[in-house]
This record gives sequence, C-alpha cells and structure tokens, in this order.
Amino acid sequence: MGSNTTQNNGKYEQDCQFLRSYLSGKRDVNKQNIVEILIRRNSQELKLICDTYLVLYDQVLIHVLSATQWNNQLARVAYLRLSETQDRDAGIVRRSLFDGSLNINTLIEILCTRSSSELHWIKQAYCSHYDSNLEHDISLKVRGGLKESLLAVLKSSRNHNSKANMSMAMCDAKTLYEAMESGKSVDHMTMISLISQRNTEQIKSILISYKQLYGCEFSKSLKRTICGQFGKELRIVIRSIQSPEKFFAKQIRMRNSDLKEILIRIIITRSKIDIKDINDVFATKTGGCLENVVRREFSNSKDKDNGIVADILVEMIKGF
Repeated sequence: MGSNTTQNNGKYEQDCQFLRSYLSGKRDVNKQNIVEILIRRNSQELKLICDTYLVLYDQVLIHVLSATQWNNQLARVAYLRLSETQDRDAGIVRRSLFDGSLNINTLIEILCTRSSSELHWIKQAYCSHYDSNLEHDISLKVRGGLKESLLAVLKSSRNHNSKANMSMAMCDAKTLYEAMESGKSVDHMTMISLISQRNTEQIKSILISYKQLYGCEFSKSLKRTICGQFGKELRIVIRSIQSPEKFFAKQIRMRNSDLKEILIRIIITRSKIDIKDINDVFATKTGGCLENVVRREFSNSKDKDNGIVADILVEMIKGF
C-alpha cells in the first residue's frame, strides 16, 4: 500500500513538473506529456495534481491557467479540464453575462442542459466566486420571456432532491395544455410558475406525458401564433432541457466566429456525458463528424499548440 502511494505521489509530482515547465514557456517541453495528463487522468487524479502543484510551488494551478487561458488554447483546455465542474460552469455563465455583450447561447448552454442538482451547485459556486446572486444577475442582464424562462429553470433547482413522479407529470401536462388553450392568449404565468416548481427531471417527465396525452411535443405547441414571442423564447429553453445533444450539435453547426472556443467548451464539458450523442446528431444533420470539424478548425493556424489541442479534443470525442 505504501509503495503504491509513493508511486502515485511521484506520478503527480512529475505531472506538475511537466505543467510547470510548459507554463513557464520552456521550449524543450514534450507537449505529448501534457496531452497524456489532460486525457488520461480522471477527475480525482486531476484534483490531486492541483493539490500537489500547490504544495510544490505554492501556487494555485487553476489561477495560473486562468491568467493565460484566453491567449493560449492549450491552457484553456487545461483550465476547463482541471477546474471543478461547478466552478467551471459558474465561470462560463459569468463570462456570458458580463464579458462584453450578453451571450445568450452560452447562457442557455449551461443553464438549460444541466440537471437541477448541477444547477444548485453552480449557483453556490457563482455566489462564492463572484459575491453575487445568479438569479439577480440574470434579472439584470436578460430581457423578456427568456428572462422569465431562465429564472424559472434556476428556481426549479431548489427542488433538486425530488424524484420524478409520473402521476404528477400527467397532471402537470394537463395544466400546461389548459394554459395553452386558455383563450385568445396563452397563460404564460401558469407555465412559468409550473416550471419553477419542478426540477429538470420532472420537467422531462411532464414533456413525455404531454406528448402521450395530446399527440405532439409541447415545444411544437409553443410555435403556434397565439404563443407569440414568449412561446419562441420558452421553446428554446424547453428544447434545450429536453434534448441537450441537439442544442449542442446546433451550436457547432452554426459555425460562429468563436467556433474554436465552442468546440473546446462543448467537447470538454460533455465528455463522458453525451458527447457521443452530440456527435451522432451532428452526423445525422451534416453527414460529417465532430472529429473532422475539430481537425479543420485547428489546422489553419500558425500556432503549433493547435495540433495538440485537436489531438486532445479528438480523443475526448472518442471517449479516451
């Protein structure tokens, strides 16, 4: 037992030395070692590497990476891989709200694809790191029906310990239908209230029940003219909760100017969760695969680290 512990400690110290050399700008660093660390180490091992780095160098590794991540894509990959999940997501949300113009797509990417339990911890991390309430900041920066919908999703995380109940889901589906058929306009307050009181697993059960009862997806019902702009915005949120893999695949298909960042963020945050499903949806829609997109996007730069970033992302797509 003692021998194994010593060997493991030595491994983590060596990993720290490789990372330290890379971050110090040494040219003779074998970057394949960095690739191995970021691909092969599990979440517990990555945490131990951070702990060991602090002991060895009296520096918080995440802080060191944070200072360079926007000028170095390999450092960005390392930052996202080594960060605690809730801290990472809280940081992504904060940047989408306050770094220049509001980035609605990135905001939806986090708030509408995470479980209520994950949202609970993201809210805690957000408050801890930024001394601010996430719901307050959403109210401050977002407008219209989208603000109402996102706040409802955040409030639903208060019920993160509740289990899905299909009997209740049937009743809730009827409530949604009645709100849809309430008259000349939809009863959007009832819809928002219901979403805010049910966690994401229960919302998914409600959506299944709605289709069973009425023969169509709730999200399609929201396309009706009577739903107006509110329906369009709520539909985005509902579809993202119901089928996150479709949302992520669409984000990549849109080929925005920040596609490299989108690829890094989605592939790392969805690794070992639903990245294979995202790849399948992407392939169905485009006839191509995420690996080809990654290779293309990261091959047209003079930055030699881009090839290494591509290797890491491709391995993560494959499931390393």
